[in-house]
Amino acid sequence: MSEYQVIARKYRPKKFSDVVGQDAIVKTLLNAIAKGRVAHAYLFAGTRGTGKTTLARLLARALNCQNPGENNEPCNSCTVCRDIIQGSSMDVLEIDGASHRGIEDIRQINEGVTYVPTSGKVKIYLIDEVHMLTKEAFNALLKTLEEPPANVKFFFATTEPHKVPATILSRCQIFNLNRIPTEKIEAKLTQIAQDLEIKTGKGVLRLIAYLAEGSMRDAESLFEQVRSELHNRDEVFNVLGLLANTSFYELDKACASGDIKTVFSLAHDIFHSGKNLSYFLEQLSSHYRKLLLLKVGDKEGAYFFEQEDEEQYTKHLVIYSQSQLLKILEILSTAMHEVKFAPKERIYIEMVLLKIIRTKKELRLDELVERLENLENGLRDPSPIQKHEEIFSSVKKIEEPPSFPSKKVENEKQKGRHETMVQFAAKELDGLIQR
Repeated sequence: MSEYQVIARKYRPKKFSDVVGQDAIVKTLLNAIAKGRVAHAYLFAGTRGTGKTTLARLLARALNCQNPGENNEPCNSCTVCRDIIQGSSMDVLEIDGASHRGIEDIRQINEGVTYVPTSGKVKIYLIDEVHMLTKEAFNALLKTLEEPPANVKFFFATTEPHKVPATILSRCQIFNLNRIPTEKIEAKLTQIAQDLEIKTGKGVLRLIAYLAEGSMRDAESLFEQVRSELHNRDEVFNVLGLLANTSFYELDKACASGDIKTVFSLAHDIFHSGKNLSYFLEQLSSHYRKLLLLKVGDKEGAYFFEQEDEEQYTKHLVIYSQSQLLKILEILSTAMHEVKFAPKERIYIEMVLLKIIRTKKELRLDELVERLENLENGLRDPSPIQKHEEIFSSVKKIEEPPSFPSKKVENEKQKGRHETMVQFAAKELDGLIQR
């Protein structure tokens, strides 16, 4: 029986044409190979799972392939290609920068560059997570990196290029890999599902592609984790420790009606189901972000998993104002930072949800300013004297002190307070008119 291979490795691109989401970089590398202008050092930078190491390995195979195919693609069948794929090539040395980060490791590389390739055309040093090298190791590499032998190339990969010294960066051609678009990840997952003959439920692959956040490797790992439940979206949510959208729809209804009971019920479900609270807050932020995007007319940015979700979001859009959604996202942004320090997580989540419901009754600052402006514009009448008389005729209605209890002392106190309030109101109104 053949050894099982995880999906992320099984479906790793074997040719440049298989690489997803990095078209500009692939085109540049293929042109460099075709015209014989391959640089002596490349640095591939980008977030996890976007293809940094994959591109470096493909370039290594393309430069050493004995039978290159159309458009200089590696054949993946010759002895050199097979050795590189299996990691047994003496000419392509892949080094982990996290575990081989000292000056002695770099000295061995400096000594090794003097030897000619054994079977391939070019000797290649591929250092992954190169930012982990020590300062001394970087300094030891500088001279060799600046003027390596003609048959030696250096390929670096890193998720944190800002930690690589400028002296190293200046000696490399730098490629910044983009996050892979969600639509392209979904298309790749669809191909994998078809190849494995796995039936998937409606919107499931879109959900996995969205959760991957631009990382193809993360998407393939999530796909493998839930491959036995891909037919049911609710089960996928459950396996991944996420809440189904129905919970957020119930919260929307609670915001509309001011139903506080729903808050405690939702917090109870989250806490006792063992859901990760940080993931919950991220989901909740994503929920309100979609509502805000719909509010401002960006339907494409909202990215719905299926038609039913879009219909529900459109239906619930009337519950919130734009300023309210902004306030809720501000509350959740603070909560995602503070939840890790909360002594009682359940109470903290309840307070966050109660704050969200309270936003319905809060008077927003922009709304208050608008009301004051309307009041001020209303006082700016072409006949200010007439307006003045109308205002003070209204004030005069409250000038007569109300009837108070028979106790003389209490009556005098109440009368004095009333007169003070009338004087203050008259002064404020007069000031508005003078503006």
